[in-house]
Amino acid sequence: MKRKQNNLSIFRCFYQYLPQLAIIATVSFFGLYQSLAKADDFETTITNAKGQTVYFNAWGGSPAINEYIAWAGERIADEYDITLKHVKLSATSDAVSRILAEKTSGKSTGGSVDLIWINGENFAAMKSHGLLQTDDWAYHLPSFQYTDAKLLPGIKTDFGIPTDGQEAPWGRAQLVFGYDTAYVNTPPRSADQLAQWIIANPGRFSYPKPPEFTGVSFLKQILLETSPTPDMFLEPADQTDPNTALAPLWKWLDQAHPHMRKGGKHFPANYTAMIQMLGDGELAIAFAFNPTEFSNGIAQGILPNTIRSYVHDSGTLANVHFVAVPFNANSPAAAKVVADFLLSPEAQLHKANSDIWGDPTVLAMHKLPPDMQDAFAALPKGIATLNESELGKTLPEFHPSWVSVIEQQWAKRYIGQ
Repeated sequence: MKRKQNNLSIFRCFYQYLPQLAIIATVSFFGLYQSLAKADDFETTITNAKGQTVYFNAWGGSPAINEYIAWAGERIADEYDITLKHVKLSATSDAVSRILAEKTSGKSTGGSVDLIWINGENFAAMKSHGLLQTDDWAYHLPSFQYTDAKLLPGIKTDFGIPTDGQEAPWGRAQLVFGYDTAYVNTPPRSADQLAQWIIANPGRFSYPKPPEFTGVSFLKQILLETSPTPDMFLEPADQTDPNTALAPLWKWLDQAHPHMRKGGKHFPANYTAMIQMLGDGELAIAFAFNPTEFSNGIAQGILPNTIRSYVHDSGTLANVHFVAVPFNANSPAAAKVVADFLLSPEAQLHKANSDIWGDPTVLAMHKLPPDMQDAFAALPKGIATLNESELGKTLPEFHPSWVSVIEQQWAKRYIGQ
């Protein structure tokens, strides 16, 4: 009798929750239907993209990156019959200005840019001026399923600005320092220690001249470490007094500049020039926004094998970079297919290889098939590349509005010295 009562209780419980179960089943079926519909939609996109040409506007200052894009172009041509043309930029803002000029002139179709490599202030500018495709297309890419916004929030927010699916994540970046062990026994692991080291080792440190991206990133790093209220930089710059906010940076630079290379009056034009100075022994410490940069430099013969990497104890600046489709792209379907390929496990694996580029993946390992997880785990690691655990804490990017403020104030204070 007890067993019958238990069975009856189970039946009543089931009957009680039957409406909820029906709702869950309906939602699950609807979710499956949506997923299948989106897959069908992208198959249509692939079909429409066949034979199209994609003009991919991307920075062209790195031979390794240029070669990677060329490899992607070959794979995309074989797989999808799409021609990828790399338009090599010296500054991403040049392409953004061109797209804005096209909109101003009323050119709503047939634009000169099909896909653009952007993040930060360039994304903010394009979004605010309505220069991007706005149908949250990035979230519907088949390869987006391999990402995890809970583990990497930066794939849905770009320098604190919601992406709203208007750009697709491509890779990660984190500021990493490199030092020559032939000259430096113990590297400085904070902004204060770095200033002390610069004073004790005159002429052996410098940074790229702003507005070069890596140079501005270095200034942000110093601000995050020296400001008593670093969280203010997550908010728009007009919400606080910039003179007060930037005062710790100027104090640090005024102390360190006289002891930098050429008395802090001349700066490397870009980060590649700074890395070359490290390789030539002119500098003893440098930095990059790629954790494999120094291993790559050793492998390419640019840097001696005495170079090693390190990060500051309190963490270093990190962000995600993206690709986006302009509002008036001439080949939007093909651009989305290219974006999906760049996000695919195959392309992300190739890109993460330090012998190729070494750009960290935006994919979540637990979402990948076991064979791809093994492939990522087996990637070669150069002698100057830190492990994930050694990279330490990542610090959030500034609100994009701070970039121009920092650049203008820096130029006002230090250009012409």
